[in-house]
Amino acid sequence: MIRLGTGRLERVVAVGAHCDDIAIGAGGTLLTLCRAHPGLRVDALVLSGGGTEREQEEQEALTAFCPGADLRLTVDKLPDGRLPAHWADAKAAVEELRARTEPDLVLAPRTEDAHQDHRGVAKLMTTAFRDHLVLGYEIVKWDGDLGRPVVYQPLAPDTAEDKVRLLQEHYPSQRHRPWYDREAFLGLARIRGIESNARYAEAFAVTKLTVDLGG
Repeated sequence: MIRLGTGRLERVVAVGAHCDDIAIGAGGTLLTLCRAHPGLRVDALVLSGGGTEREQEEQEALTAFCPGADLRLTVDKLPDGRLPAHWADAKAAVEELRARTEPDLVLAPRTEDAHQDHRGVAKLMTTAFRDHLVLGYEIVKWDGDLGRPVVYQPLAPDTAEDKVRLLQEHYPSQRHRPWYDREAFLGLARIRGIESNARYAEAFAVTKLTVDLGG
């Protein structure tokens, strides 16, 4: 398995359409990054859920998923399930985020995601963050849209377990969903681990990547 490193990371951007998207798609990666890079700045933007119980869930969850980090979270109030109809507001929020940070890494939904909100956010990210490494995380759901990823972040077994525990602990509003359980999250991580020659992993899509093989 070919491994490419990024070197020292100082700033990360994480974006989601809904509260819990970031944690589901990249929670293990955030735990890994923040534990490896104390003081890492994480600018997180969630486009819906502001002013509801979900905003409080998200604040507590991302604080736990980003231990020791300088977390700066914004939760907007765009309507869940209708982000395409509020494209101008979504774009303005993403552009405002871009204006105040120069990240080493961007975590966002995949452009191939079947959910219209996720897919819309993903398309905004690749235009706002044109010269950045943007990794598109995956979210398991009934649509059956999981593809064939090309980028993997291996997760230590205890990190994978921590991710599942924190998801269950910090998002009580989602526990009623039939897909929101330990087996789904850990099972996907195990499959991605098999694909990347690890015990567990999170997988990502990448739209464009430049390598420096002579550096």
